[in-house]
Amino acid sequence: MSTAWIDQALWCLERQQPVVLISVASIRGSAPREAGAKMLVSAGHQWLTIGGGQLEWQATHLARAQLQDAGHADRWVRDIPLAASLGQCCGGLVTLMFEHLRESDRAWLMQARQRLCQQEAFEREVGVGGPELASWVHLQDSTSASHPRDRFQASRLLDMADARGCPVLTEPLVPDALHVVVFGAGHVGHALVNILGTLPCRVTWVDARDDLFPDQVAPNVTIEATDTPEAVIDQAAPDSCYLVMTHDHALDQHLCEQVMKRDDVAYLGLIGSATKWHKFKQRFAARGIAPDRYARITCPIGEPGIEGKQPAVIAVSVAAQLMRLRTQMMHRLAAMQDEAATATL
Repeated sequence: MSTAWIDQALWCLERQQPVVLISVASIRGSAPREAGAKMLVSAGHQWLTIGGGQLEWQATHLARAQLQDAGHADRWVRDIPLAASLGQCCGGLVTLMFEHLRESDRAWLMQARQRLCQQEAFEREVGVGGPELASWVHLQDSTSASHPRDRFQASRLLDMADARGCPVLTEPLVPDALHVVVFGAGHVGHALVNILGTLPCRVTWVDARDDLFPDQVAPNVTIEATDTPEAVIDQAAPDSCYLVMTHDHALDQHLCEQVMKRDDVAYLGLIGSATKWHKFKQRFAARGIAPDRYARITCPIGEPGIEGKQPAVIAVSVAAQLMRLRTQMMHRLAAMQDEAATATL
């Protein structure tokens, strides 16, 4: 899970800018976004999205009305049917939770960001109090939030209430499962990391040339300016994806060989032409590397059928390939959990 909504919320609090956090608490039927999607709304701006269209317009209107009403509850929920009356034909029902964030929310926001950055899975429990009931937020460990099947589950609005009669929303917050290591801070590397910075993944961006990195990167991107990239490979989490796109063919070959030593690689992509890939295969064979090892390398990288050598085109193609891989990983994890659950019956 990206920390973008947390970072934006803290940015608003630091500037004493009143803001409402809107979360898709649950959905029934067809909806433009999944449960757990978020956006933030201030008096004059909005960030992120819960799906656009009339749903988002109405949610923004409700949030701004909440900001102007000093007597309104800090946290409340609203069911919004996606019917013809709303100008949308999805046909589903979306339950939104609105949270008027205040200085008192800073502590749990900072704790949540820290835990996600440390790759911890946990749950956020939110008491949705009415005008006479205090609302609250708790962060707690959860075995369900860290379970492989639940890595991709989102929030759920429970019918149960606490002792005060307060509805409770339980929201698993789980670090992004897809870890992408990008070697190379050239034009394609820049274009790719810019896109990955907006997608559900974690990125480690590696190059020895420190001056090529931008001053600021997205919250899900970590820069590693190092002349020992082998250490990054050795320390990477299992099932990481590796993209080799440096300025030096010899370095590309060396990095590929280092990654091929691992048996837990989800994806290894090498930028280059068919000619470059042919030469690399000859070099791998000459060095005694088994064909089944270098057969795992994807070269050229990117989705088939997307043509163009511009850095942005290559970046879009590679990002699409990684998102397809992420979807496949999600389905495999769900299937594994279903098999395990069946086995225990």
